[in-house]
Formats: sequence, structure tokens, C-alpha cells
Amino acid sequence: MNRRCVRFGALALLWALGAVAQENDSIAKVKQLEEVVISDSKFALSKEKSGKVITVITKEDLEKKSGQSVATVLSSVAGVVVNGNESGTGKNLGYYMRGGRNGQTLVMIDGIPQVNASGINLEYDLRLLSVDQIERIEILKGASSTLYGSGAAVGVVNIILKKAANRQIAGNAYMSMGTQMTAQQVKYNPQEFNQGFSVNGTFEKFNYYASLNSTETKGISEAAMPQSETYEDDRFSRVNALVKLGFTPTKKLALDFFANYDRMKNDFDGTFDNFSSPDATENVSISEQFRFGFSPKYKYNKGEFVINSAFNTIQRDYNTFNSWTSAVEVSDYESKSVSVDAFNKYQILSQLFVVGGGQFQFHEMNSQTPYDVILKETANFNIIDPYVTAVYTSDFGLNVNAGARLNVHSVYGNHVVYNINPSYNFSGLPLKVLASYSTAYITPSLYQLYSPYGNLNLTPEENATAEVGFETALLNQKLNVNVVGFHREEKNTIGFYTDTTTWQSYYVNVDGKYNTKGVETAVTYAVTDKLKLGANYTFTQTESVLSRLIPKHKGNANLDFQATNRLFLGLTYQYIGERNDAFFDGGTFATVPVLLKDYQLVNFTVKHELMKNRMTVFGSATNLFNEDFVETVGYSTRGRNFRIGVNILF
Repeated sequence: MNRRCVRFGALALLWALGAVAQENDSIAKVKQLEEVVISDSKFALSKEKSGKVITVITKEDLEKKSGQSVATVLSSVAGVVVNGNESGTGKNLGYYMRGGRNGQTLVMIDGIPQVNASGINLEYDLRLLSVDQIERIEILKGASSTLYGSGAAVGVVNIILKKAANRQIAGNAYMSMGTQMTAQQVKYNPQEFNQGFSVNGTFEKFNYYASLNSTETKGISEAAMPQSETYEDDRFSRVNALVKLGFTPTKKLALDFFANYDRMKNDFDGTFDNFSSPDATENVSISEQFRFGFSPKYKYNKGEFVINSAFNTIQRDYNTFNSWTSAVEVSDYESKSVSVDAFNKYQILSQLFVVGGGQFQFHEMNSQTPYDVILKETANFNIIDPYVTAVYTSDFGLNVNAGARLNVHSVYGNHVVYNINPSYNFSGLPLKVLASYSTAYITPSLYQLYSPYGNLNLTPEENATAEVGFETALLNQKLNVNVVGFHREEKNTIGFYTDTTTWQSYYVNVDGKYNTKGVETAVTYAVTDKLKLGANYTFTQTESVLSRLIPKHKGNANLDFQATNRLFLGLTYQYIGERNDAFFDGGTFATVPVLLKDYQLVNFTVKHELMKNRMTVFGSATNLFNEDFVETVGYSTRGRNFRIGVNILF
């Protein structure tokens, strides 16, 4: 019997154990209508009234995933693939939600869009974030530009950072250490260290939260190492500092300030082809991010007015070894972004409210590389987007969310997007059906407009998504099931074109339309108040031109067992199907397609509360069966690894 059969057999046994458990065991009855989400309308809305299937990764969920990165946490969600999360810690990440690519998924922090204005696709780098500073995460899938503007073509990841405790002073200190091994390399000495602390509290009308985190990792070469060679261990380090201050002079007015600094340094390896050795000891990159902002909120009789404002700057520096000249080349990138989103909720009727607002964004970049110089005096643009959304929630089951946004861009002009999203809760039945049709756009980046390959005639990419699905809760809320089918159409895709006559290269809008369709389903079952099971499955079919690194089949399963009031045991399983990839052959100067095999991962976590409400220790083992797999061609992946840690509350 091979290892795959053993794994599937073990998984089947876990589910069988759950199925034969006593159904009349008591459980904590958490009603679905008590859970609220904010991503669907920018204001707290009962999940029962939402017309979307929104995945919420709660504080409790994050605590069960101690030691995992933000990317690894997100990869367990149906419809989401984060490529690179199983490679070395410094490996750049690719976000693939519903067949989309980097730049088509909008990342927000506390409702504020995050972009790297000097990046090719404007995407935000999740490696800059520490999961220890996160309270919860909401994932809203589907075209969402009506509420959130550019980049929300396939979905939104809204990361909510931790807030102040209700008492005057509280906090925690934590540390963990773990191994860093590939399936072929065995070295059990600790190679990854994570530590930090936070202090927070509330004193009369003031509240505060401050935290500091650092991470250091080594032990794995970023480039996949042939058995006949020895590559250097590529190092990764990160520091995160966050301060949040709040002042509530009255019950109606709240003033919130934040500032944070993130610094990431990592070794990286060279080009992955068969022409020269990819291992390069000289390659080092440093990224520094500084963010600050102000978010006043004012509540009045029939509504609430909010301003989310932020400024951020990102500096990226690269030292790269050139194997042709045997010299180290220096490349510097700097970007600045301003975002101000002012919006108002007005309750017209008890069952109808309207959200109206306007968003202003400004982006600029500088870069200096051995091949080009881009100046901020030229490379900048601004966006002004007025928008309106109406939300109707009836007492007989019908809910409707509809809206529109006008995008006014300083370079390419105007663009309109809209959405319509009805849902219905059946009276007397634990069933909600939903449908939606939404359009979205992706702004060309500064690099695509103003670099030596830039094209000022670019227009935004356009997406349209139709979806239909249902949610149900059975067996006295013990069993929850949701299924969503979607179809996404993409046009004006921004691609890179090389004229084979003149050998000039530049960005273009590709003619034609590309389609992606799929099904996402998730099931959770509370067997008892101590044993809970969950699983999700994603089927994604996209056209070959857009299918790189996107699996057709992806599945996750988990078992959570609260053995005692202080002891928690968790087991997770993940299946990633075959994916298309490609690499550049330095000998023939051709791009070679590659089919990557499927792989399966089994992880185990244990947590024990040594001192009630004071000290918790945890241990984890990832890739228990030491699966040797390829996540991206040319890169290393992690084999079986172990981690231990402690968290102290005060």
C-alpha cells in the first residue's frame, strides 16, 4: 500500500469517527445570524443578511494556526491559492483567487487598500506582515470594484489588525523556534525564530495598542539544489512595529490613529534556467515600509460617517549578481501612495440603507536600475472614484445589494463598474440562496505606463463575474454547508509584447476575452462541543493562456479536537492538483512549459494552556509524510518540519 492510500485512509477514518459520534452531545450553539461581516457593505452586517459567501478567519482560528504565516493561513481557504507559501520564507508570493493573478486581488488592512506603487502589478507583498499582529481576516470573493475600486477583480482580502483591550493595561509576549528542512535535507537544529510582544489597553476616553515583532530564518536555499551541488542557506529577517491610538470624546465620535514600520531583508537566488548556476551569494534585497493614517468615525441618528485615510511609502533595494559581467548590480525602487476614502451610511428605512462615498488615491514612483531610470515627476497618477451602494434587508427573506462606481483616472479617463446581488432566506427552512453579477477593473500600474516598456495608451483590465450558490445550516446548527458556482470573463488583459522585427518590447491590452469558471464548496460539522470537522474543495477551470500555477483541483480538510479545557489537538490535510508552469531556457532562449505534479500535505498542531489565562505552549509538525514536491519550477520547498513556542499573557 503506497503512502497516498495511507493518507486517504487516515482521512477517511477521521471522518468516520466523527460520523458515529453521539449526535445528542451538547455543543456551543453559535447562531449564524449573530456573526457579522463588514466587507460586504463597509459596515457591520449580519452574515445572514449578506448576499455573499464571506470566509471569516477569526481570532480563534488564527490561534489554532500558531506559527503559520499569513500566506499559509490564506491558502487553506476555498478558492484561494498562495503560491510560494511552502517554499523558503523569502520566496516571493503569487496570489491566485478564482483563477485570477497578482494585482487582481485587493489586499486591505483595516479597510484601507494596500498597494506597492513601484511594483509591476501594484500588488501588495504579504511577506511584510506578521500574523501575530492580526485579529481576523475576511475574504470576499468575486468582482468587488463597486465598493473597493481598482484591483478588486477576483476578490478582497481584508486584514483587521488587533485592537486595544477593555482594561487599562494588557499584553502578551511570545516566542517560537522551528526547523527549516527540505525533504532531502535533514538538520534538526532550530533555523527559524519568531518573537515579539504587545501592550494595549483603555483608559477612560483613550485606548492604545503597541506591538513589536521580529522573525529570522535560514536553512534553505531559495533555488532548488541538485544532489551534486551545495547551495548557500538563504536568510530572511523581518521587523514589524505597530502603534494604534484612539480617542472617543463622545459616544458618537471616535478618532483613530495608526503608524507602523515594516522592514524585510532576504537573500534570493538568480535566474532559474539550465544555462548558469542559479545560486548567488551576492543577491540581497531589502524592503522597508512606513504607513500612517487617521480614521475618524461619527455616528448620528440615522447613520454613520467614516473617513479612512492613509499614507505609505515603500523602499526596495536589490543587489543582484550578473553572471555575464561578474559584477553586482544595484537596483532601487521607491513608491509613495495616498488613499482617502470618505463614505456615509444613511438609514432611509428600517430595512434600507445607502452607502455613498468618494475615494481619492495618488501614486508615484522612482526607480534606478542598470537598465532604466523612472522619475516621480513623470511616473504618477491620481484616481477619484465616487460610488453609491444600496442594501435592502427585508423581514420576509429577500436581501438585495446593488451599487455603482465611476472611476476617474488622470491618465486613461473614465470607467464605470456596477453590481447587483440578491439573496433569499427561506422562511422555515435553514436555507439561503444567492446570486450576483459584478464588474471590476484593474488600473495599469505606473511601471506599465511609464517604464521604458510603458504604454500611455493602456486602458484598464475589465472583469465581470456571475455567481450563484446557497448556504444551509442543519442538525441544530451543527452542520453548515455552502456551495458557489462562478463564471468570470476577463478582457483588455494587460500583457507584454515583443515585436520580432524591431525587437521592441512594451505592454499592451490583449485583444479577446478569457473565461474562468469553477465551483467552491465548504462543509463544517460540530460532532460534539469538543470535536469539529471541516473541509473545502475548489474546482477551477481557466483558459490555458491564464492557467499558470493555478490547480484545477484543490482541497483542504481539518479536524479540531478540544481534548480538555486546556488541551487542543489539530490535524489538517491539503491537496493541490497539477499545475502548469514554465521556465526560461538560457541555452535556447525559449520558454519551456512544465507540468507540475499534484501533492498532499498533512500537518499536526498541539496547544496546551499551562497556566489558565496566562501561559500557553504549542508544538507543530508540518508535511508529516515528508512529501517531496515542486511548488514553482526551480525553487526549493519545505519538507517535514517542527516548531515549538510559548505565549504569555499579562
